[in-house]
Amino acid sequence: MPDWKDNIYFTLVAPRESGNIGAAARAIKNTGFSNLELVNPPANHTRGHDLWLACHATDVLKEAAVFDSVDEALRGKAVVVGTSRRIGKKRGLFLSLKEGAAEIVKAAGRNRVAILFGREDRGLTNEEVERCGFLVYIPTAAEAPSLNLAQAVLLVAYELACQRLETESPRFVPYEEMQPLFEHIRKTLRLLGYIPRGDRNLEERIMRNLRHLFGRSGLTPWEAGMIHGICSRVERVIAEGGRPGANTGGFDVK
Repeated sequence: MPDWKDNIYFTLVAPRESGNIGAAARAIKNTGFSNLELVNPPANHTRGHDLWLACHATDVLKEAAVFDSVDEALRGKAVVVGTSRRIGKKRGLFLSLKEGAAEIVKAAGRNRVAILFGREDRGLTNEEVERCGFLVYIPTAAEAPSLNLAQAVLLVAYELACQRLETESPRFVPYEEMQPLFEHIRKTLRLLGYIPRGDRNLEERIMRNLRHLFGRSGLTPWEAGMIHGICSRVERVIAEGGRPGANTGGFDVK
């Protein structure tokens, strides 16, 4: 079985300063990790001063996977964690770095985990946060709350490196397979009238909360299949006139 560190991916979203990318690569390698991913990085992020900042981690910098979008970077990841200092109702569950690191390591025993770091000037957008199961924060002084991007990567990587894998989570459904499930749930809730017709704000709030809930705990393939089956059963019952006792061949729960 691969080392759990091999399943953790440090994903920098639209970093503006290429020097931060080099310094982040060094921080990752210093703490025993190797997976750096970049979403829309500067074109020159593997040249000159950036290589110098990477120091002995130039291999991590040069081998970093580059993506055009966050969704592309999240393919194959079963757990998505965001980093942020901005707390809000729309931002879901916040865990301290120590608490979050324990959850990340537990999941990484059998699953790929993406840790998203936002832009230097404004962090992650609300849309990007919605893709996260939970967020971690690093306590800082109120008069100087913002951390440099590479510093944040180093602190997260260090806290992770201090953890021990004692209890593994089961294997979870990857990110791209969860998206059809969320759309199936959305369709079913509409059919049930749970979401008032035309109330887009409520609909998005419900779906955002469900994404955070399932993203935080993860779903096994069996659990995802069960939810698909429940939704399909509801659709069939409604199509047959709303007779709950109808023999519609519901999902077989074993």
